[in-house]
Amino acid sequence: MAEQRFGEGAGDTDYPARDRSVGQLVADAAEDLSTLVRGEIELAKLELKQTAITAAAGSAMFIIAGTFAFLALIMLLFALAYGLVAIGVWTWVAFIIVAVLLIVIGAILAFLGKKKIEKIGPPQHTIDAGKAAVTAARPGHAEF
Repeated sequence: MAEQRFGEGAGDTDYPARDRSVGQLVADAAEDLSTLVRGEIELAKLELKQTAITAAAGSAMFIIAGTFAFLALIMLLFALAYGLVAIGVWTWVAFIIVAVLLIVIGAILAFLGKKKIEKIGPPQHTIDAGKAAVTAARPGHAEF
């Protein structure tokens, strides 16, 4: 009986469509719904797996690109230090100048980042939506 699908009940000798009880019809509908839900879940799993593979490949490429950019930045900082040496600054002073420059830039970025984070508040829209859902779910609450 599990193989029966919509439209096949009319020719079935065990349960002719006109003689089937409401319970049998409900059971068949529940089975069909269950099959449909399982199929949708399987499709979602396949789609999510492919999406995860694509995301992982993209993430790996970003990590490699970031590594190369970081290495290029190091090379540029050495070039800056040796450029200062070329214009007559002692080598140790040139590298200290570059290090201080990096510390100043890092401090400025840390300050700006701290200011941005301080502006972050609770997810007010989500909190309000949750409160509205709880209020609407209470018995006797009918708001249209």
